[in-house]
Amino acid sequence: MKSLLSNPAGWKSLITFTVLLLAWVSGFASRLFAVIRFESIIHEFDPWFNYRATAYMVQHGFYNFLNWFDERAWYPLGRIVGGTVYPGLMITSGAIHYVLHTLNIPVHIRDICVFLAPIFSGLTAISTYLLTKELWSAGAGLFAACFIAIVPGYISRSVAGSYDNEGIAIFALQFTYYLWVKSVKTGSIFWACLAALSYFYMVSAWGGYVFIINLIPLHVFVLLIMGRFSNRLFTSYTTFYILGLLFSMQIPFVGFQPIRTSEHMAASGVFMLLIAVAALKYMQSFLSKAEFRYLFTFATLGAAGVVFSTVVVLTYAGVIAPWSGRFYSLWDTGYAKIHIPIIASVSEHQPTTWFSFFFDLHILVTTFPVGLWYCIKEINDERVFVVLYAISAVYFAGVMVRLMLTLTPVVCILSGVAFSRLLELFLKEEDNPMQDNEDGSDSTNMYDKAGKLRKMKHEQQKEVDGLGANIRGVVIVGVVMMLLMFAVHCTWVTSNAYSSPSIVLASYSNDGSRQILDDFREAYHWLSHNTASDARVMSWWDYGYQIAGMANRTTLVDNNTWNNSHIALVGKAMSSTEEDAYKIMLSLDVDYVLVIFGGVIGYSGDDINKFLWMVRIAEGEHPKDIRESDYFTDRGEFRVDAEGSPTLLNCLMYKLSYYRFGDLKLDYRSPAGYDRTRNVIIGNQNFDLTYLDEAYTTEHWLVRIYRVKKEDDFNRPRIPVGERKIKRTEVFVSKKTSRRRKGSIKNRPVVVKGKKNPTKT
Repeated sequence: MKSLLSNPAGWKSLITFTVLLLAWVSGFASRLFAVIRFESIIHEFDPWFNYRATAYMVQHGFYNFLNWFDERAWYPLGRIVGGTVYPGLMITSGAIHYVLHTLNIPVHIRDICVFLAPIFSGLTAISTYLLTKELWSAGAGLFAACFIAIVPGYISRSVAGSYDNEGIAIFALQFTYYLWVKSVKTGSIFWACLAALSYFYMVSAWGGYVFIINLIPLHVFVLLIMGRFSNRLFTSYTTFYILGLLFSMQIPFVGFQPIRTSEHMAASGVFMLLIAVAALKYMQSFLSKAEFRYLFTFATLGAAGVVFSTVVVLTYAGVIAPWSGRFYSLWDTGYAKIHIPIIASVSEHQPTTWFSFFFDLHILVTTFPVGLWYCIKEINDERVFVVLYAISAVYFAGVMVRLMLTLTPVVCILSGVAFSRLLELFLKEEDNPMQDNEDGSDSTNMYDKAGKLRKMKHEQQKEVDGLGANIRGVVIVGVVMMLLMFAVHCTWVTSNAYSSPSIVLASYSNDGSRQILDDFREAYHWLSHNTASDARVMSWWDYGYQIAGMANRTTLVDNNTWNNSHIALVGKAMSSTEEDAYKIMLSLDVDYVLVIFGGVIGYSGDDINKFLWMVRIAEGEHPKDIRESDYFTDRGEFRVDAEGSPTLLNCLMYKLSYYRFGDLKLDYRSPAGYDRTRNVIIGNQNFDLTYLDEAYTTEHWLVRIYRVKKEDDFNRPRIPVGERKIKRTEVFVSKKTSRRRKGSIKNRPVVVKGKKNPTKT
């Protein structure tokens, strides 16, 4: 203890350890709101496939997982899972599960999947600390670690239950950058090899590894332009590139892409350029200046021309694949909407608004440029990297909301630099007042040459020093208040915006009580218990992973979206009349159709609001049969009321969403058939279904399932709409609550074809 008290380095280590531990704990705890308020459950859409694949790997082994052919996806095509996924997420969870069970700790794989992202958030904080420490100082690293632990821009993809690739990929991203900066500073092959291994883990975890393999070559290229070539840089990049190239090609989903796609050509070009520069540096040692100048000019122009011509020729020959549509959409924000509407239909692929920057980053938006300025002002090799990282991340985050995730780490790093530099200025100790006067006389002498009492220098500046101390105190208090506001904002955003599982909804009444709307799981539970095990369910691709994961039923399309033609065929069926859609469904062996309808509870994410994207995707493949203009009014409006387009009012999606809705009265103030989401009375109310039967509708009408009729079903007698036993069902549901009471949907039978259909199984 005495040695610890007398050793400042020991105190620094203890403080560093404590701050990093608290950052890990606070980051983990802030991601548990969803588990505390709801339950331990997988969120969203993609995480359900990741969980299903992880469970399969744990049960059948890694080798069988790589060779798994999933017959329940993309019927009748199927999917080879091992060759179409980044397996890093599954391997990480499976390895943790294996270690825990080896230690006789029985933890279910689902719990590991739920809590994996919060656990890795602590590792991300540590890797951010290490990277910032290499770039600036340990104090800035502690600020950056605390920021990234709770910042909403990172929490949005790493809450408990969000079992997605980004949950571990951001840690791999930051750790790879740390090892790269370390290798550039030291010129060590050891650190370069570790950077390549970390890059390999990143490649196995997320497709965003392309950001790494383009940013690091850009760093090397800029250093060469700045005249900062060194043997350290040559050793680091050549080792990293060769090993990283070999390692990345071991991932089945990546394969030969690093040598055959345009996204990876920059790394190859910089590798050859670096070797050429090294050769020129060697020749410079024994050539004269005139000879070297001539050789340098000729070699530079010749090499650039050869490399450019080779890439162009190989691209036109088909050896090198051209830039994909996803990358074109990063440079032209309108490209995807015109050429690849399925990409533009995803909300996280939309351009980022200014509000989103403040919402996800708060005060860091203003301090981030300050840290960037300090790095530019005191530039060196590693700070060139963080400057390039910041500029590129800002651009990409501006064109796509999803890429806010790549901007958040560098914002935390540079904000940590800014706050660290600020506190260094305002917390430094005051100068010693006992110093010589400006005239060179001894400051300890109280009398001048005339024998008069001398006014000491520190007394002359007493007022100034007092004012400085006050200013320092005000600034420090202001900084502390800003950091407190940042912590409060992060907690509020995490709690209210990013901790609600999409499959479980909550509504709040006027008295503040909360009601759970569990229609999604209710519908999937009904599918799994009331349909044949080989039943095929047609829905929009958004719900494919959930149907396969929770209902364990075969789907036609899902969130992988690898086959645009198949998705367009489903979109065509939803956009066509019931008769034309029935022919498509028979050709695809569809047994059930599932649609999401939010008109009863005011849910804005239903299929009617997504319907135009179905039309656009279908029009791209079937322009003769589907035209987007047919679904708009003469004034160019998309309406579902009486003024809506006849094509829209008679399409399959409209009928499946609003079937029997015209007989539904939601409350005393609204007329029958009033859609709370669109705030209109539907235009087509009294219609019947010819080729489908309503099989199940959830309690709040959020999920509706229809059975596709077979040939034998047409011989059964049918009851016309006007001759039903209940011509109009009055159902009173409060707009802000789903409390069950007399007259509610829960207590009234839902009559389908004259038979009672219970709302619960």
